[in-house]
Amino acid sequence: MKKILIVAAVAGLASLAACNNTPTNTTAENVAESHEANAAIYESAADNATNATTEAVLENAADVEENKADAAHANAN
Repeated sequence: MKKILIVAAVAGLASLAACNNTPTNTTAENVAESHEANAAIYESAADNATNATTEAVLENAADVEENKADAAHANAN
């Protein structure tokens, strides 16, 4: 019985300790990460493109996403 109470007390204290953590990622940081991920997908697709026009379009889309990520990072600070 004593061990169960100790385990329950430790679990309770651990959950209370977790409550005071402030989120480290802001919305702007999450948006920037999303745009960076999209840029990586476009770049990967451009690498696998079958013609130059498609590759150029995908690279431009990647550049746009990177610019959006930069703007979101700027807004995060």
